[in-house]
Amino acid sequence: MQCTEPRNAIEALPSLPPIIHPLTNELIGRHPALIAELIHGLGPALHLVLPEVFDDTVKQFQKVLASAGVDGFILFAKKANKARCFVERCPALGIGVDAASLQEAGQALGCGVPGQHIGVTGPAKHDDLLLLALRQHCLVAIDSLDELRRFAALAARTGGRGRLLLRRQALPTAGPAASRFGMTAAECEEALRLCIAQRQHMTLEGFSFHLSGYSAAARAVHADRMIDACIDAQRRGLKHCLSINIGGGIAVRYAEQAAWDAFMQRQQASHYHAAKSFPDFYPYHPASHGPAMLAEILAAAPGATGMCLAQRLRQHGIRLLLEPGRALLDQAGFSAFLVQGLKDRAASDGYGIVTVGGTSFSLSEQWFNSEYLPDPMLLDAGEADGGYAACVGGASCLDSDMLSWRKVRFVRRPRAGDVLLYLNTAGYQMDSNESPFHDLPLPPKVVVSMEQGPPRWRLDTRPGAAATA
Repeated sequence: MQCTEPRNAIEALPSLPPIIHPLTNELIGRHPALIAELIHGLGPALHLVLPEVFDDTVKQFQKVLASAGVDGFILFAKKANKARCFVERCPALGIGVDAASLQEAGQALGCGVPGQHIGVTGPAKHDDLLLLALRQHCLVAIDSLDELRRFAALAARTGGRGRLLLRRQALPTAGPAASRFGMTAAECEEALRLCIAQRQHMTLEGFSFHLSGYSAAARAVHADRMIDACIDAQRRGLKHCLSINIGGGIAVRYAEQAAWDAFMQRQQASHYHAAKSFPDFYPYHPASHGPAMLAEILAAAPGATGMCLAQRLRQHGIRLLLEPGRALLDQAGFSAFLVQGLKDRAASDGYGIVTVGGTSFSLSEQWFNSEYLPDPMLLDAGEADGGYAACVGGASCLDSDMLSWRKVRFVRRPRAGDVLLYLNTAGYQMDSNESPFHDLPLPPKVVVSMEQGPPRWRLDTRPGAAATA
């Protein structure tokens, strides 16, 4: 039985058209056969990554730092995407890598990122990771007194000198509760005393914090406090305390403002399969995003001095470190899934269920108990046939395996053999939650380059030269 939802009922469903990068638009508009062939040859689910877009975004962030006259350094937050190709680009772009595991740090070193340009984060780091950081002169964000003592002992035992930041707990200015990461004011005071006592083995280079949410104002407030902490540490003899790290949390714009506002005003539980509801969504059109959000942080004047953050950084000769992940990956990739079948629900339900060759583990917003909202689209959809409403399920035996719980408005009825695209998925969506459930292979990542004209591709597996070689 075909879906018999009236046309006006389909049109009543909310839609959130994604912003499409020109390079993606060219690929899906002019080279749909290439994408279809990749699906045919490599499997029913895959991710296409676009390192050229990553390059452009990095340069935009660097321009903001230069325009503000700030000594700044970008550390790409590797956790946002496992693809090697992005790390391969970092040395030539003049940026470092934020690594939270031994494997991430090892990959960065293997791609030619100098140890001095690797930031090591994460709580309660394993001794093996701390030892690697010591040997390669990485900058370690120390999250607790216990970790600081272990790091000092390892440095003394090996005769190395540890480079470190003290991570301070970010107390809420508004909104989210205090982070579980970082040390309290009392713990930081004890840590400072230990850094002074162990200065022959450790160099305190500054302070950092971890802040949830996407508030530019909150980040400026905490950054201003970290500048004060650096000044205080310098007065106490720690003269190398000249850096602050504001972490990530730079928001990404996935949809236009009018579309996002209209979607949020209209969406309701009946628009989702099984009347599914979610406590929260990512802000798909945030008030501030990307390089402009960094500029807003630098222009803010949250402290009693009346000076903006950029002025204070310049005045005190303090370096700004930041760890964007999702923001550097904005529009740097998309995901493709083969449509394996379509189930029409009863006429009273008025929508269908598309099943694709893959699972929701490859679209990781579900990890956050949420939904990836930008509309998926059919590759080479052809002529519209009146429209069709369908949710999108994965090819597993789990009721909860839904790539899109929402009833999506397609321009025509999807068919087996179609290719379904989710755009702008490079930041966290592709592999944060991936799993070989049912012994299904993990979707491969395909590196696509158009630097030399027609699209060229390779698998993101070889450990050799970067894609530009």
